[in-house]
Amino acid sequence: MSSLKDEVGQDNGASEPVHKEEDRSGRLRASARLVPVVLAGGAGSRLWPMSREQYPKQLIGVLGPDSLLQETVGRMKGFPSEAGVACAPIIVCGDEHRFVTAEQLRASGIDARIVVEPMRRDTAPALTLAAAVACADGEDAIVIAMPADHAIADVVAFQRAVALAMEYAQAGAIVTLGVPPTRADTGFGYIKLGADLGAGAQRIERFVEKPALELATQYLASGQYWWNSGIFVVRASVWLETIAKLQPAMRDACALAFVQGINEGQFFRPSADAFKQSPSDSIDYAVMERLGSDEELPSGVVVPLEAGWSDLGSWDAVWDALDKDGDGNVGRGRVVFEGATSSFAHSEGRLVACVGVTNVVVVETADAVLVADRSRVQDVKGLVSRIRAQQAPEAETHRKVRRPWGSYDLIDHGDRFQVKRIVVQPGGRLSLQLHHHRAEHWIVVSGTARVTCGEEQFLLCENQSTFIPLGVRHRLENPGKLPLELIEVQSGSYLDEDDILRFDDTYGRA
Repeated sequence: MSSLKDEVGQDNGASEPVHKEEDRSGRLRASARLVPVVLAGGAGSRLWPMSREQYPKQLIGVLGPDSLLQETVGRMKGFPSEAGVACAPIIVCGDEHRFVTAEQLRASGIDARIVVEPMRRDTAPALTLAAAVACADGEDAIVIAMPADHAIADVVAFQRAVALAMEYAQAGAIVTLGVPPTRADTGFGYIKLGADLGAGAQRIERFVEKPALELATQYLASGQYWWNSGIFVVRASVWLETIAKLQPAMRDACALAFVQGINEGQFFRPSADAFKQSPSDSIDYAVMERLGSDEELPSGVVVPLEAGWSDLGSWDAVWDALDKDGDGNVGRGRVVFEGATSSFAHSEGRLVACVGVTNVVVVETADAVLVADRSRVQDVKGLVSRIRAQQAPEAETHRKVRRPWGSYDLIDHGDRFQVKRIVVQPGGRLSLQLHHHRAEHWIVVSGTARVTCGEEQFLLCENQSTFIPLGVRHRLENPGKLPLELIEVQSGSYLDEDDILRFDDTYGRA
């Protein structure tokens, strides 16, 4: 079977062996293409209840008004031209998140290519698909693979580190950004430093799994270990060739998924049947930990990242990344502290008052409240597993659910009824559908609705209403320039969302 780069029409064009990064004779040209690849397929269960399976942490504003995804993509704006040309990013995400991902990118003015993973296979297959897309135009771009859920305080320092990493990537190395540690932390993987390559860069001697506290303390004291940030810089062709050597089954599955994939506007859909054959593995395990074992493999290089990095893997990390008051507290939303110290409180609506507590995390959402000791926040992931085992909806979705046309909020429910607040964005159009077990009453609060009910089609304005009988085909649209808001009252014997038979859908869900 031909190489994946051949299948996507890619010519390597390398002038030096891929394992000779220290030569750096292929010093970066000003025209070098840098393609940001944002890996946005995680669940983020440790940041429950804000992060849910259907709306994970990369899509929420953990640190501010912008989501972590928006902050990650925005980090490459203003990338210095002398270091290379930053091209349109590639976002890799799951099918259930593709519409809100596209919506957030549009809101940020970002023109991106979105690769829709048919199922989760971890970061190595995700980067392999993205590298194939980056090579599809026949040019060998340098890609920077970034998780969508990190925080970077100093963007200028981050871009400087990326520019240095690009020099080694251009010469054929696989480069990671390493963070000089500030404390003995057991929540991060570590990189042992090898030979000094100049300008702060080091050869990677080996990767180390998350250590126990005693070992982490030794690493910190030695000065020979950096935190593994999980950010990688590599030429797309080098990554594809390395995957072919080290992970041939992954390479074959991703190659077939790519060549059998289809384009849907800004979305690229790899073949699900082919992609599911790929092993599930991380970039670290699949490739990085094996560099140096074979002279035919690229060299591994680590470049220092001193830019206020955090992986936001827990509520304690969020507390650490935000500004604090004089008592070490962080409050977001309607929060009041009285005699509290070193605590984090977040409110999405109700007033949260913390009195006389220390090292506590409180997170309030519309349908769940988390109270945890800051030293135990890693246990939230296990808590979510228990909630999921009970088949409680709070593990999967928020009360407010995003849809490609807008959103709905379940504001009340009881035996044989539920009430939703529905918002349809301008131009939004729900599917033509029917329900076998429920009827619906629609009351327009603001905006204009175009309603299809059976063979009829008509407009509804503010304070007007209509009735959708059980078993009748219907559709709701917003033909106006302002959001359409309405109240929907459902009644019937079965009210779950799977009681929908779609006949036509603008968003490909029929």
